[in-house]
Amino acid sequence: MTVVWINGAFGAGKTTTAQELIELIPNSTLFDPEVIGGALRYLLPPKRLAEVGDFQDLPIWRRLVIDTAAAMLAELGGTLVVPMTLLRQEYRDEIFGGLAARRIPVSHILLAPAETILRERIAGREVPPDAPDGELRIRQWSFDHIEPYRAALASWLTADAHPVDTSDLTPHETAARIAEAVNSGSVPVCDIVQTPEPTAETLAAGVLLFDEQDRVLLVDPTYKAGWEFPGGVVEPGEAPARAGVREVAEETGIHLDEVPSLLVVDWERPSPPGFGGLRLLFDGGRLDSAEAGRLLLPGPELRDWRFVTEEEAADLLPPVRYERLRWALRARERGAAFYLEAGVPVG
Repeated sequence: MTVVWINGAFGAGKTTTAQELIELIPNSTLFDPEVIGGALRYLLPPKRLAEVGDFQDLPIWRRLVIDTAAAMLAELGGTLVVPMTLLRQEYRDEIFGGLAARRIPVSHILLAPAETILRERIAGREVPPDAPDGELRIRQWSFDHIEPYRAALASWLTADAHPVDTSDLTPHETAARIAEAVNSGSVPVCDIVQTPEPTAETLAAGVLLFDEQDRVLLVDPTYKAGWEFPGGVVEPGEAPARAGVREVAEETGIHLDEVPSLLVVDWERPSPPGFGGLRLLFDGGRLDSAEAGRLLLPGPELRDWRFVTEEEAADLLPPVRYERLRWALRARERGAAFYLEAGVPVG
């Protein structure tokens, strides 16, 4: 089972190309995530929909895209062809990471016509006589998103996806070129860490690392949304503190010589689809400037990393995770660990 994700600017011809492509890749099925956005217009209250400018900004949309794609492949097998614009790297990471967690590899294709050609295609789009306003809004939407598309190209998209210049190609010719690349194996599977989704409560260990200004290290994983502490799930039979040390080495390249001391034990309540479990934070100590300089650049596991103050962390971490950090810092100051339940000290 695999996914061929066709990305590109609005108006690049993703849907027509995808319709041609399923005729060229054996046992393939078309899945257009636009239908998820359409369904949410009926499922969510208007007030919630009004809070976002794009349905991609809804966490439920991203979750349903992952779940629906996985369910379709479980039902049908083969290849799922998905035409969908993704211009925000964190959304790409969340969706592709969610698929990778289900052991579903993604081949990422970028339709990349020259911008002049793209603008001509958008401008030349036919407007049905019975619905001119709706079509004109779609056309303007496509024009408005050229600049975000250009920014994504400059920052991450070109290096991430297999580009196909469609300036002089018909949709059928584009599909034939994609099918040839996919079938020959010249399109690499997207490099996302495959972290299996838990099926029960988990035990996870995080390690706090500090710079010479006592700022704490946060990392931005590619395989899930939001900032985190270095660390991960404790494997069966593994000591939690040593699991944290292992994860720090894997994620950042920093090898801790000593077993870190415990700062916080936090019980995370189940929140479907998550199962919750125990979350431990350890004190990995202070890194001098030379050690901090050996931090790996973002790779398969990390999109970014930074040292932040406690106040800056409040703007990056989810509330419960921030509370966990806040109490870990207090434990570090007093030299004694805290026991928390859902981020709140008990006892």
